[in-house]
Amino acid sequence: MRMQRESSPPDTPNAGQDRYGIVKAVLRILLGAFLCFAGIGHLTVARTEFLAQVPAWLPLNGDLVVVLSGLVEIALGLALIFWGRRRMLVGLAAAVFFILIFPGNISQYVNRIDAFGLNTDQARFTRLFFQPVLVLWALWSTDAWRVFFPKKTKS
Repeated sequence: MRMQRESSPPDTPNAGQDRYGIVKAVLRILLGAFLCFAGIGHLTVARTEFLAQVPAWLPLNGDLVVVLSGLVEIALGLALIFWGRRRMLVGLAAAVFFILIFPGNISQYVNRIDAFGLNTDQARFTRLFFQPVLVLWALWSTDAWRVFFPKKTKS
């Protein structure tokens, strides 16, 4: 006698959780791909554009900062895509990375530096609002936000 595997009908809570998990995984992989693409850009064709975002007050060689941040982006991107078991840790690392590079975006706005097609104060200012979205995306798509808001256990 062969046993058949039971699957949840679409209207059960498990089916909704499965779809929710798939959406989160797709968005985690998409964020990873975005980071890999940006990291490769740091090392190749967009190097000058990224150099424009390195704050002048940073006591490091700007080109070194661009190369190192590009390598970190590639590593984080690959980890988001392939290291599912450690996704919460990687999500936290990505969120921290996005926070650490935010001063570069502020510097670009304050110093009116044109790069990446951001050639008006309004465009540079609007760009500032996307950094928190990246932080939240990294935390949500990896469940890393649970570090700050753990699930409540039933008593």
